[in-house]
Amino acid sequence: MTAEILLNHVAGYVGHRTVSMGLRSGLIATLAEAPATADKLAEQLGFDPFYVATWCRGAFAAGIVTREGDTYGLDPLTAELLLDLNSPRYVGGLFPQMEQYEFLTRFEEVLGSGERLWWDQCRPEFIAGVAATGTPFYNRLVPDGLNRIPGLAERLEAGCRILETACGAGRGLVRLARAFPACSLTGVDGDAYSISQIRDVDATLVVSPLEEMTFAEPYTLVLNNISMHECRDIDEVAKRVFAALEPGGWFVISDFPFPSTDEGLKSVPGRIMSGVQYFEAQIDDQLLPRERYDDLLARHGFVDLGWFQLSPVHAVTYGRRP
Repeated sequence: MTAEILLNHVAGYVGHRTVSMGLRSGLIATLAEAPATADKLAEQLGFDPFYVATWCRGAFAAGIVTREGDTYGLDPLTAELLLDLNSPRYVGGLFPQMEQYEFLTRFEEVLGSGERLWWDQCRPEFIAGVAATGTPFYNRLVPDGLNRIPGLAERLEAGCRILETACGAGRGLVRLARAFPACSLTGVDGDAYSISQIRDVDATLVVSPLEEMTFAEPYTLVLNNISMHECRDIDEVAKRVFAALEPGGWFVISDFPFPSTDEGLKSVPGRIMSGVQYFEAQIDDQLLPRERYDDLLARHGFVDLGWFQLSPVHAVTYGRRP
């Protein structure tokens, strides 16, 4: 351990707070519209000029904004990454989400007691933040990721039955409906509040823990996006998914590929996923290495297994019911 390593952590914290402040205040969004001096930026937003100049220097130091003379700006890629919720590369939601109470603050408060919580104890603001940070996973997965799975694209285009497990507030269902309009959709989630937030999609909605879900008619595709690691009993879920599929149907698990090596754990993606685990631990859960899903599917009789990576923090594992 060196002072440089520790000071880099301090610098990273300052950079994180600078981005979050810029997103919440509108500073970043305003610079994305047009470059401006600190004084002009302050005038546009009705802020204190001296404080805005301080933020601009900090944002420049963190590599967030550009500067030419006294004028600050935002390059198009940074604007996409921080502001475009529809982009598969969007990461802006991570910054304010990591500062929410349910992440590090509550973890520290209950470090001694180990008191757990569940989704129905989380604030609506946190649930909304989870939906926002999960949206890029859906953007990468639907339709492009699903189209990479052999034979699946043709079935989806022709029309079939899709079940999304742990559908949350329904952003995945909305995207599935737009990408595959010929398909009928069902969403199941154990959190009644999240289900109640679903709007603007024609889908059958079911409130049930995944370990208890049962369905009368079979599905061609069962999809789980960034939630399989949260299941209390992934073997029971895999068994119920198998029962819910038609012969030849696909089970697709889209999730964080938590590193299985020390080197991977110390990488930037590994450190981010370690941060996610501060919340996961509170719901009595931890992220899983991707390889665990290979073992899970093979153990429950799935065949034609495969996987691919969509980003450093996003991998897809799939298999079929014989």
